[in-house]
Amino acid sequence: MTDIDLTAIDAERDRIRAEYLQPEDSRPASSARGLHHFAVVARDVEETIRFYQGVLEFPLTEIFENRDYRGSNHFFFDIGHDNLLAFFDFPGLDVGPYAEVLGGLHHIAISVEPERWERLKGNLEAAGVDYVEESGTSIYFRDPNGARLELIADPLGEMYGTKVL
Repeated sequence: MTDIDLTAIDAERDRIRAEYLQPEDSRPASSARGLHHFAVVARDVEETIRFYQGVLEFPLTEIFENRDYRGSNHFFFDIGHDNLLAFFDFPGLDVGPYAEVLGGLHHIAISVEPERWERLKGNLEAAGVDYVEESGTSIYFRDPNGARLELIADPLGEMYGTKVL
């Protein structure tokens, strides 16, 4: 492991913050309307639906053929606020297991109400899903495809008491 100069890293973060982070009252509105969907590869359509709709209580909203690969499914789950989590399967292709790599997707964080967070934690336990709880508001776990997820009980726009939006 390489020695890390934390003082230099902190100084660089402070420099970037000073150069790019605009004060909230002068920050322009985003050009985006929201996250339309985030797409992940599924190894098994039904297993994925049972997990997301059954365990996490995200309703399946649609399933149709993926336009990019004949016979493949493109299916969607409602994750609130008109945002979707989508999946593709690629039957006949060996896409291999999910691989978390540096520079790739680390995890998907989804905000849920605190009382629902508790219920979903119980659902994960009942389903035998291993998870790690952090800071009393975050649960980290892997879905059946291997993707890492976080359920966070903090309100949208906040993280561990820090306003991020």
